[in-house]
Amino acid sequence: MPSAEEMKQMMELSKLGENHKALAQTVGSFSYVVKMWMDPNAKPNESTGTATRKSVMEGRYITGDYSGSFKMPGPDGKMQNMNFKGMSLDGYDNVKKKFVSGWVDNMGTGIMMTEGTYDAATKTFTYTGENEMMPGMKSKVREVIKITDKGMTMEFYEDRGKGETKGMEITYTKKK
Repeated sequence: MPSAEEMKQMMELSKLGENHKALAQTVGSFSYVVKMWMDPNAKPNESTGTATRKSVMEGRYITGDYSGSFKMPGPDGKMQNMNFKGMSLDGYDNVKKKFVSGWVDNMGTGIMMTEGTYDAATKTFTYTGENEMMPGMKSKVREVIKITDKGMTMEFYEDRGKGETKGMEITYTKKK
């Protein structure tokens, strides 16, 4: 059983702060355009979708629900439309003193976990982590999310041991 002092500290650590207010900027309904590079030297594939980001648990976390369609190579190598669904859970961990994020989608069974920081001057979140899409294919990932006048942007970078490359760029436009 926690002591009275430990309980007091736990209660203090459960409080919302400025970092939770920073995350609240990402709440809303959005349409998005995503550019994906299968080859960093080739033209990106473009597709569209929608995202709904909601505050939950008195503002401690932000949930995200994403859906869209994009072109991907099928088993025969030919491009085909694929329906996409994704979910995120973001928060600020007062114990770790870091932003934390989890991501899942219908293209895998793993949960990508990242941790990050926020720069209030540029309204930019930067998250880093590791992803393993296939056994032994680990990559370092970095996400840069910028709050804009119209919504936000997200750039996704990946490093599979040969240097970082930009794999995705999403422009989110907030719905009125």
